[in-house]
Amino acid sequence: TGLGLHDFNSTKTGEEPKRVSVKVFEEGGGVKKLLTGKQRSYLRALANRIEVVLQIGKSGTNKSVLKQADEALEARELVKIRILKNALLDAETAANGLAGKLKAEIVQIIGNNFVLYRPSRKKPKIKLP
Repeated sequence: TGLGLHDFNSTKTGEEPKRVSVKVFEEGGGVKKLLTGKQRSYLRALANRIEVVLQIGKSGTNKSVLKQADEALEARELVKIRILKNALLDAETAANGLAGKLKAEIVQIIGNNFVLYRPSRKKPKIKLP
C-alpha cells in the first residue's frame, strides 16, 4: 500500500465533474498517523539550517529527479528542494507529486522552496518529539 490519491466526481447532473484529491496514508492495512503540529514545527526548525539539495527545472519531476530525491531522503531524512524559475510547475504541485511518489511528508512550502521528510528505512536519525 502507501500514499493513495482518490478522485471524487460531482454527482449533480449537468455539472462539470470536480476533481478532488484526498491523501490516504496506509501502512500494514492501517492508517498512518500524519505529522503532529509539534513534530512539523520541530522539522521546520531543523530545515532552517539545511541547504537546498535538489533543484527542479523545466524537465519537472522526471525519473532522475525522483531517484535523486529518494536517495537524499534515505540519506538525510529531511531535504530542501527548490523549484527554478524556468520550471513548468509550481512548488505546491511539485511537493505534492514528490511526496506522493516517495511516501514522504511535506513539512513546509515557502515561495519556490519546499521541505520533505521521510524516516530512513535502514537507520532513522531524526527523533521526532
